[in-house]
Amino acid sequence: MKRREFITLLSGAAATWPLAAGAQQPERIRRVGLLQTRAPDDPQATKNALKLKEELQKLGWIEGKNIRFDIRQAAGDIDRIDKFANELVALKPDAIVVGGSTAAMALPRKTTTVPIVFLAVEDPVAIGVAPNFARPGGNITGFMTFNPELAGKWLEILKEVAPRILRVAVVFNPKTTHY
Repeated sequence: MKRREFITLLSGAAATWPLAAGAQQPERIRRVGLLQTRAPDDPQATKNALKLKEELQKLGWIEGKNIRFDIRQAAGDIDRIDKFANELVALKPDAIVVGGSTAAMALPRKTTTVPIVFLAVEDPVAIGVAPNFARPGGNITGFMTFNPELAGKWLEILKEVAPRILRVAVVFNPKTTHY
């Protein structure tokens, strides 16, 4: 091979090298925080986290390849919820998924920039997480599980299916319930 042919070959390779190097750059790994009020050994907590991962995988988000999960489970401890909310925000995730009203209430005070998606929240307006249902605003949105306006309807249905019931008890934790 003559010197000119060698230089032409090298210059052609050098010109295409940045393109090849750019194509080989690994995809940025997105970071998702998951804050749950449940305990780490709670089967429902494990099931919820697994289901979230499975659904995201169906959309092409594969753990370890293009997404990373930072999971914190507070076991109902309000102090731990606050601590874990601070930890997750400090990690600068691309989004935070929150399970439970108490955890959902902790995060808006910590960040106004990280997108927050709440799941299993009683009433986001009543607990002060969102200003209204139609337009939650800011960096937070999600799904509520409890609608207080339906409580009377639940009692009517209960009376229809079990007409002999004379008493109904409501059990709740006043530290985590805001009604």
